[in-house]
Amino acid sequence: MKLIGAAFGIAAMCAVGAAAQTGTSTVDAKTKIRVKDGKEVKVTGCLERNPSGPGYLLTDRTTGGLKYMVITNDDLSKHVGHMVEVKGDATDKGNGKVQIETKAKGTSGDEKARVESTTEAKGDLAMRYLGMKSLKMISTSCM
Repeated sequence: MKLIGAAFGIAAMCAVGAAAQTGTSTVDAKTKIRVKDGKEVKVTGCLERNPSGPGYLLTDRTTGGLKYMVITNDDLSKHVGHMVEVKGDATDKGNGKVQIETKAKGTSGDEKARVESTTEAKGDLAMRYLGMKSLKMISTSCM
């Protein structure tokens, strides 16, 4: 999880550094996060905000409470506290990879800059990650 947080920080610094010199500057940065080489799964559980940082956690009710970090570029805030079914590719603490790809472009005065960065976390990841392909609300309550 620390590796993912560090990658976000590096991506943000690259985006700001690419355009922040003097004069007027603009920055347009896009970040895509996805699970590569994971296993296709369907998980039903309670969606909650990640208490230790950005993103969302899904607690699987059918397996005794396994937690997955949901990997998506979508805003899931309207589903927090709901019972949902998420389909996607999952890592299993060593299976699969989480890839973070950032593309930033900007201008500073008359100069243009473009920064592209891809970071991949793999191996013994401390958390299970679920790359969301679809979400279906089951209930407005987790009970």
